[in-house]
Amino acid sequence: MTSYLTGLIGSGIGPSLSPALHEHEADRHGVRLVYRTLDIEVLGVAPEAVGDLVHAARRLGFDGLNITHPCKQLVIPHLDELAPEAAELGAVNTVVFRDGRAIGHNTDVTGFAQSFARGLPDAPTGDVVQLGAGGAGAAVAHALLNLGVDRLTLLDTDPARAAALAEALAGRFGPGRALSAAADEVADRLADADGLVHATPTGMSAHPGLPLPAALLRPGLWVAEVVYRPLETELFDAARAAGCRTLDGGGMAVFQAADAFRLFTGLEPHTERMLADFADLAATPA
Repeated sequence: MTSYLTGLIGSGIGPSLSPALHEHEADRHGVRLVYRTLDIEVLGVAPEAVGDLVHAARRLGFDGLNITHPCKQLVIPHLDELAPEAAELGAVNTVVFRDGRAIGHNTDVTGFAQSFARGLPDAPTGDVVQLGAGGAGAAVAHALLNLGVDRLTLLDTDPARAAALAEALAGRFGPGRALSAAADEVADRLADADGLVHATPTGMSAHPGLPLPAALLRPGLWVAEVVYRPLETELFDAARAAGCRTLDGGGMAVFQAADAFRLFTGLEPHTERMLADFADLAATPA
C-alpha cells in the first residue's frame, strides 16, 4: 500500500482537525497517510525553530508539512524553492519534499476564496476591513482582492506589517485597492464598511477572546472568520447576535486542506466528503 508521512508545524495546534481530515481522505483513496502535529509550545521551542523542524522532517522522510501560526513567514528562508503564489504572498502554509528539495506553497488563498464564494456568494464587496496582516492575513487579502473587493483596509497590532502588506497589494492590484490604518481606527473604518474579515489567532482555543468590541458589529455588516477551532468563536457568536451575515472558518480549513492533500499525494481530493468529515469532527468539543 502506498504510504505518506506528513504533519503540521505551529503553536497551540493540539485541537487541529487537519490530521483527521487528511487521514480520512487518504483512507477513501486506499492509501496510508500518517499526519503528525509538531507543536512548538509542546516542544518548548521558539517560532524561529521552524527551520530546524523542517530540516528534521526532511531527514526523517516526511513527504510534506503544513505550516500555521506563527511560522508561515518564518519558514521561508529554510526552503529551497517557492511556488509562484507563495512567493507573491511571502507566506507558506504547505511544504512539499520532492527529490531532496523543500518547496513552499500556499493553499490559504484558494481555500478562503472557495469558502467565501460558497458561503457569502452575493455579499457586497465595495469596502472591506480586515483584521490581521500576518501569514494568513496576506493570503486572505489576496483572495479578497481577487474576488473583486474594491477597497480593502488592513489593521494589525503591528502597523508596519499592515502598511507593508497594503503597499505590496496596491502594487499588484492597483492604487487605492488596499490601504492600512492604525488598529485604534477600527471603529471609524467599520462605520461604512460592507464586511469585516478576521485573520488573527484571537478566538482560537489557545487564544480566546474578541479581536474588537462587539458594539462595533451591526446589521448590514457581514463578518468572515478564519479561525475554525472552535468553529463558533466569540466573534462569530457576537456577529450573529448583532444581526450580521456570517461565514465561519470551516470552509477555508477544508478547502486549503484539500489543496494541500493534492500537493502531498498527487491524488484528487473528494471535497464534498471532506466537508462532511469536517462537520462531524467540528461537532466534537475541542
